[in-house]
Amino acid sequence: MPLLLAPEAAQAQSTPQISQSEPDYETWIRTADRADEAIEAARASTTALETLREDLAGWRQQFIAAQGINSNALATVRRQISDLGPVPENGEEPEDVAANRQLLQDRLDRLNAPVLRAELAFSRADGLIRGIDKIIRDRQAEELLEFGPSPLNPTHWAAGLAALPATMTQLSGEISKAWRNPVQAAETRNSLPVVAVLTLLGLILVSRGRVWSRRLTNRVLGENPGAGLWITGFVVSLGSLGLPFVGILLLIEAIVSTGLVGLRGDQILAAFVPAAFAFLLARWLATRVFPADEARTLPLILDATQRSRGRFFGACLGLVAATAVFLRDVGDISGWSDAATNVVVFPVLVISGFLLWRLANLLRVHVRNSSEADGEESYRTKLISVLALGLVVLAFVSPLLAAVGYFRLAESLMLPSLASLEMLAVLLVLQRLVVEVYVLITGNREGAAESLLPILIGFLLVLASLPIFALIWGARVADLTELWTQALDGISIGGVRISPMIFLTFALVFVLGYLATRMVQGALKNTILPKTRMDAGGRNAIVSGVGYLGIFLAAVIAITSAGIDLSSIAIVAGALSVGIGFGLQNIVSNFVSGIILLIERPISEGDWIEVGGVHGTVRDISVRSTIIQTFDRSDVIVPNSDLVSGRVTNYTRGNTVGRVIVPVGVAYGSDTKKVEAILQEVADAHPLVLMNPPPAVLFRSFGASSLDFEIRAILRDVNYVMSVHSEMNHEIARRFEEEGIEVPFAQRDIWIRNPEALPQTQAQQSDPPPMKSKDMSAHVTPEDLDAGKGDADGDGGGR
Repeated sequence: MPLLLAPEAAQAQSTPQISQSEPDYETWIRTADRADEAIEAARASTTALETLREDLAGWRQQFIAAQGINSNALATVRRQISDLGPVPENGEEPEDVAANRQLLQDRLDRLNAPVLRAELAFSRADGLIRGIDKIIRDRQAEELLEFGPSPLNPTHWAAGLAALPATMTQLSGEISKAWRNPVQAAETRNSLPVVAVLTLLGLILVSRGRVWSRRLTNRVLGENPGAGLWITGFVVSLGSLGLPFVGILLLIEAIVSTGLVGLRGDQILAAFVPAAFAFLLARWLATRVFPADEARTLPLILDATQRSRGRFFGACLGLVAATAVFLRDVGDISGWSDAATNVVVFPVLVISGFLLWRLANLLRVHVRNSSEADGEESYRTKLISVLALGLVVLAFVSPLLAAVGYFRLAESLMLPSLASLEMLAVLLVLQRLVVEVYVLITGNREGAAESLLPILIGFLLVLASLPIFALIWGARVADLTELWTQALDGISIGGVRISPMIFLTFALVFVLGYLATRMVQGALKNTILPKTRMDAGGRNAIVSGVGYLGIFLAAVIAITSAGIDLSSIAIVAGALSVGIGFGLQNIVSNFVSGIILLIERPISEGDWIEVGGVHGTVRDISVRSTIIQTFDRSDVIVPNSDLVSGRVTNYTRGNTVGRVIVPVGVAYGSDTKKVEAILQEVADAHPLVLMNPPPAVLFRSFGASSLDFEIRAILRDVNYVMSVHSEMNHEIARRFEEEGIEVPFAQRDIWIRNPEALPQTQAQQSDPPPMKSKDMSAHVTPEDLDAGKGDADGDGGGR
């Protein structure tokens, strides 16, 4: 009987303990009203909308947290209501029970009120965020498809040619203005030593850093480097990227240290830093994808001249991409018109298209060389072929769109494509690094490229790079954050919410349970069960049963640990059971049959059985099927349902004792008693024949061509039945030859009804005696029988 609350105790618990971390709903309502107005008007700038969206996202996170308010108290009250049991159908229950039920229900409503309020606020915040995202995406689409001034229009050339000189004039004006200031001039003179040192160091690193790094890398690698030396050389080669970049930073610091750079100059220098890094990274990646010296594992199958061209084209592509981005930033800082920006950037896009076309040709050469080497195109080669085709299309389409006037669209195709190529090169280099680390750890270079672990790590690298590719192609950080939030929130299946954290918890607990099960199985199989008197089949059955039970328990514990309510998926399980009943009945039947085989053990591993006309030894019994190895060493997979419901002969069940039957025929006229005595001696003399019961020799029948005998003997090991059969035949043949007993051959007597019809000589046409032949086909052909109307119907008598 459920425990009842006293009215006083229930009243004491009726006041909910609301958490003090509840959101400030008054401030939220003002923020939401302001967001509604901004979305309705759609006149705010994109920057303002992004700021508002960030604010709304913060509120939404608060509401998600607020939905867990009073969770423990709610769970307690729900359990108390459940303990009271359901309300009787007639509605009549004791007054104290009804009073407690009402008090608990009131408390439940009060505790649930802030949760419902948080859910409503969350829905409104989520809707507002979606509205802002739609406005921003629509603006981005309109900007991409905007038709602007064409760079081929001569009326725009003057503005384009004057843009860069105007910017230089602005920068020189800032420097002159700062120099005319006496205080600033004095500070500049005082900082000249520092500026000189920074400039000198920067120039040295920019001009010589790459050369030093290459020389040291070549010295480390040597002729045929191992994995450790390769990794060391890889780290050293990063100096060709890092040293020049540090030199550029020192040069920029030297310029800033003069104090003569104004606001516009600072912005241009800040824009120059990422552009310079992009160029240096592209140049370094080109040396890794198209190596000059290392020929052991080439990423692309190209000769030395082609790899040299690849390095040049890769570095030039990095330069033009960095130049295009830098010029666009300078234009925004200096306030260039769209026409001037298009005229200045257009030649860079054309050069980029040309370089892409040349790079695509190198990729096609690799595809051709790879196909000739392998005899067919691999999956990787097909991907590279598609990439080369895409680069060719992009090389022509992007400059054409820019020439027509769709300059934003052209830039949105060309620049992200170049950045994506750079990212693909990074992934290729990282994959090679992973393989070398694997070789260093395992020492297995031959199988490293095809091993599972490097492939899995490469796959994880690709997954990790997807957000970077999304950002390259114009995705906003807010979009990625939104996707991550939705992923954390999970999806609902059958009333159960599945999120990455729940999945990871389930996977971790299940893997731990699986490993523990395998450890227990190993201990049973190798340590505990061999010390018992149990046969091998029983030990295997126990080990398999523990494995199935352990996996089942691991799955149940993992589901419970992940917080998945099994009762919530009862409907889904019911639907699956219907599908199993109709579509998977054979699989379920085999599964149940496998369990029966493991429990009853009518057959065990190592038994010689016959099922469905197949003879062989049981090699493995799994939960779905059994593998039988035939005597010609081929494996036959038999569904377990056939072994349970069909007829199975087990020749070695319980023991290996079995019977051998050796049929023997002798010619008519032989002494049957003598034959019987010889066969008895042969059977008694064989070492595998048991004397209890003793072997027997039977005179079975008068055959068509022979007197038929049989040796029937019980063997110690029926697995040698064929060997015993062969050895007895050898001994019988030897003894028969010694005793002069003839082993007959098949004989047939043929009577010809009208021999005169046969084409024979006159002498042969006299009444011939019946012809007796050892081989009928040697004397009378079917045509002769046809011509002579031989007695094929049996009324003339043939035996």
